[in-house]
Amino acid sequence: MPANRVPVGRLSLLIATLFVSLVAQAAPSDPYPSTYTVAPAAPVLIQGATVLTGTGERLDNTDILLKDGVIAAIGAHLAAPDGAVIVDARGRTVTPGIIDIHSHLGVYPSPAISSMQDGNEATAPVTANVWAEHSIWPNDPGFQKALEGGVTSLEILPGSANLIGGRGVVLKNVAAITYQAMKFPGAPHGLKMACGENPKRVYGGHNQAPSTRMGNVAGYRAQWIEAKDYLRDWNDYDAKIRAGGKDAETAKPPKRDLRLDTLAGALKGDIAVQMHCYRADEMATMIDMSKEFGFRIATFHHATEAYKIANRLAENGICAAMWADWWGFKMESFDGIQENISLVDAAPNGCAIVHSDSEEGIQRLNQEAGKALARGRAMGLEIPPERAVRWITLNPARALGIGDRTGSLEVGKMADVVIWNREPFSSYALAEQVYIDGVLQFDRAHPAATPRSDFLLGQPATRGEAP
Repeated sequence: MPANRVPVGRLSLLIATLFVSLVAQAAPSDPYPSTYTVAPAAPVLIQGATVLTGTGERLDNTDILLKDGVIAAIGAHLAAPDGAVIVDARGRTVTPGIIDIHSHLGVYPSPAISSMQDGNEATAPVTANVWAEHSIWPNDPGFQKALEGGVTSLEILPGSANLIGGRGVVLKNVAAITYQAMKFPGAPHGLKMACGENPKRVYGGHNQAPSTRMGNVAGYRAQWIEAKDYLRDWNDYDAKIRAGGKDAETAKPPKRDLRLDTLAGALKGDIAVQMHCYRADEMATMIDMSKEFGFRIATFHHATEAYKIANRLAENGICAAMWADWWGFKMESFDGIQENISLVDAAPNGCAIVHSDSEEGIQRLNQEAGKALARGRAMGLEIPPERAVRWITLNPARALGIGDRTGSLEVGKMADVVIWNREPFSSYALAEQVYIDGVLQFDRAHPAATPRSDFLLGQPATRGEAP
C-alpha cells in the first residue's frame, strides 16, 4: 500500500475521532466567543482610601495600584510607577465593582416597546435551547445608568415565563457595538429556571401544561430524564471511539439537540442553575430534585422566603439573590420580610446576594444593600460594612463562577473598582469613579467623557442642555 494511503477502517476511525473532538469542543466551549479586550490605560494609584476589600476586610488609609488591567498592589504609601495617574481618595471609600447577578438589560431594554421585548421565548414551557445573549441590544441606555451606579459586571438572564428559559450570559459593563465585545471572557453560562406562579400562569391560562405546581415539577423531571439519556448516549459513543476497534468504526453519533446540549451541560457541571423561586417549600423541592438528577443550583433568585431555610441553603452551598424590600406583589411573595438578606447572611456559611431584576434598581444596588444592612442591625445582628459589601461583590461573583477573577480587591484580580464619595450604604452615596480592568469608564467630575449609547446620541439631555 502506498505510504500516503490510509486504510478505510482507520480513515473511518480518524474521521469519527475528529467528529467527537469537534462535538466535545462545541458543547463546553463557546461558538459565540467573547471578543472583549482590555483597553490600554496608564497605571492608576488610588491613595489614602478606606477600602472594603470584599473579603471581609476593612483597610483604612490605604493605597491601591491598578496596572495592566489588574490590582497590582494594596498597602500604605505605595510608590507610583512612571506615568501613573494619582487619585486622592482621602475621605472616600473604595470597593470592588458591583456585580448584579440578575439583570435583563439589553433583552428588555429602554425604550420599552413591544418590538424590543426579547427576554421571554414564551412559546413552550421549556426553551433550554435559547441563549439570552442572542437577544442583547448593546445600545440599551440602561447599561450606562448601571455603570454610573458602580456596576462593572452583570448576568443577563432570560425572563421567567418558562420552566426552563434558556442560558444566561455574564457581561462586562463596557460600551460596545456587539454583545460579544461585552462578554466576560471565560465566564460560565447560567441556566435560567423558574418555579411557582409564572410558568403555570403563562401556560395554564391557555389550557396547556403546566397549569399547577405539580405540573411544574413533572415538567422539570421529564426534561432531566431526557437529558440524562442524551448525556449517556454521548458518553457511550465517546467511549466507543476512544476504545478503538470495530465498535469505533461502526459507531454513529447521537443526533445533536440544542435544548439537551444545555441541560447536559448542567448535568456535567459546566452550567450552573440560576433558579427563580420565591417560596421556601418550592426551594426545598428543587434542592431534592437537584440531588435526584445531579445538577447544581448556584442561586435561588428573588427567594423572598429564603430566611425560612437559610441553614439548609448554606448546607447545600446555595446562594440566595434577594431584594431588600420588594414583597406582596403576588401571592408567592407575600411572606417576604425586610430582614431576609441579613438572616440568610447570618447562617453559618450563608451566601446572601442583593440583585436588581430591574433597570432602575440596578442603578442603586449599593443603597438596596444599605437598606438590608439597616434592617439586620435593627434586629440585633452585627453586620459591619466590610461584610455587607460582599452581598453585591464577591458573593455574586462566586455564584457566577468568576470569583477567582473579580468580586474582591486582591492582588492579581481584575481591577474592577469603584470610588465612592462616602460609605456606599449611605442614602447620599454616589460613585465618583468606576474602573473596569483598570480603565476609567465613568468619572462623575467629567460626565462628558462617559461612553454614550448610540440611542442617546443627539439627545439634548445627554449634552447637559435643556430640551
